[in-house]
Amino acid sequence: MVNIEEILSRATDSMTVNRVFGEPIERDGATVIPVAKVSGGGGGGGGKAKDEERDGSGGGFGVNAEPVGAYLISDGKLSWHPATKAVDVTRIVISSNLVAIALLLVLRSIFVSRKRGN
Repeated sequence: MVNIEEILSRATDSMTVNRVFGEPIERDGATVIPVAKVSGGGGGGGGKAKDEERDGSGGGFGVNAEPVGAYLISDGKLSWHPATKAVDVTRIVISSNLVAIALLLVLRSIFVSRKRGN
């Protein structure tokens, strides 16, 4: 049988501040502290059949982490250096599709209005 308390304990452990701030890295008198954005979610449920002695349950959990930057401590000063994102191909493709759909709708309305005018 699934131990819900153990699952929740492990889920909580995966969402700690240690997941956001990485271990400090020291080089040449400077310290770098990596920082990430961490998010997660989960859910579960269960139930029994009305007329039968069967039951069922299930659940799931997911965690996502992505780098957002790093703190640099050098010469007694603290500075923030945001992470640069690589090209997000998915966002480009979706945006291109939306532009293409909008263009097709505009062309369609022009074509329909010209056809009605003749």
